[in-house]
Amino acid sequence: MSFLSEFEQNDLAVIGRELHAFAADLYPICRSISGQGIRQTLEYIGRRIPLEISEVPSGTRVFDWTVPKEWNIRDAYIKGPDGTKIVDFQRCNLHVLNYGTPVHQTMPLSDLKPHLFTLPEHPGWIPYRTSYYQENWGFCLAHDQMLALPEGDYEVCIDSTLEDGHLTYGECYLPGRSTDEVLISCHSCHPSLANDNLSGISVATALARLLSGRALSYSYRFVFIPGTIGAITWLARNTEAAKRIRHGLVLTCIGDGGGFHYKKSRRGDAEIDRAAAHVLRHYGESPEILEFSPYGYDERQYCSPGFNLPVGCLMRSVWGSFPEYHTSADNLDFIQPLQLAESLRVCTAIADVLENNRKYCNQNPYCEPQLGRRNLYRSTGGVAVGTEISARLWVLNFSDGQHSLLDIAERSGLPFPAIRDAAGLLHEAGLLKATSPL
Repeated sequence: MSFLSEFEQNDLAVIGRELHAFAADLYPICRSISGQGIRQTLEYIGRRIPLEISEVPSGTRVFDWTVPKEWNIRDAYIKGPDGTKIVDFQRCNLHVLNYGTPVHQTMPLSDLKPHLFTLPEHPGWIPYRTSYYQENWGFCLAHDQMLALPEGDYEVCIDSTLEDGHLTYGECYLPGRSTDEVLISCHSCHPSLANDNLSGISVATALARLLSGRALSYSYRFVFIPGTIGAITWLARNTEAAKRIRHGLVLTCIGDGGGFHYKKSRRGDAEIDRAAAHVLRHYGESPEILEFSPYGYDERQYCSPGFNLPVGCLMRSVWGSFPEYHTSADNLDFIQPLQLAESLRVCTAIADVLENNRKYCNQNPYCEPQLGRRNLYRSTGGVAVGTEISARLWVLNFSDGQHSLLDIAERSGLPFPAIRDAAGLLHEAGLLKATSPL
């Protein structure tokens, strides 16, 4: 079975436009780590893939953390001395300090300024700021706009609620022949930020659609969760189920024009680490493989020492390394359809490796079998004859029941699909016998 071969029969431009359109549908929603915004987002995802929704009450202990109060917002604004609305949540949801407590007051500019957040280094951009675990209120705006504020009294209003409710997350489970799982995780809590992480949501949803209804070797679990507290909550509620995770990817920031980056799991040599690195070396442009570090996205929760799951993180530009990160410049123009489609292609190729990474035993191990009389010393089409023959010889030589197809692909330097196809052909010819189900 080759997901990648089927995927590559499609038009990348069409796929990219569909991925970008889904991100555009989600872009206006004001998401946070709880509340109606993330529920609305999960509802959109649930229209495309089967999604089970979980609600965890505020105050629930999850390891060393507590599920926070639920935050919802209806409106927010600042009106200047002349009554003109100069900051308007309805025009840009980044204007409000995410999780900001309600306020409705009139105050002089000197009292308002401590509650204003800007980016002096990018004076035309609006920053994204949060106050999840320390109650506060505030507004974010362009630095140039703040500098132009005249003295006088300002009406400030944040029409929000912060009260007991629930933390919400969604799961899409696709059963396979094995109960061992591949985990795909996306944080779904950021408001109007396209690369971080509407790109991940869009690609993960499309990957789940691609795999849905297939005869899968592994079972696949896609989780759409609030960042940090969502992963912690999911792990606290699924400690035993997490033991079934054999491979995992956190998807984020995969829609911009940067080159691919893969951050290894804490283990460093897990099969997912090797599969991702192999795929990127053959399909990515100048990819960079990063060692694990205990900061970043939710891979740091899955890879915490108590779990130590084989979960890596796939990105294009690394979080915090591009100027647009956590600003209004991370908009729909910053992510590109072709980059989204290529990211989905890479994810499909990684799944293809995991699904087909079997071990075989050569049934004719004494010297080379005569490929010519079996019509195997010629090209089957689609790949250069030299590559095809080379792949067959590599597979025959290293199919000793100890080396997997990924082992052979890494050692030979050939792309995994060439090795996979060679193994399939040799198996059909009776020269190989599978020794592992996966």
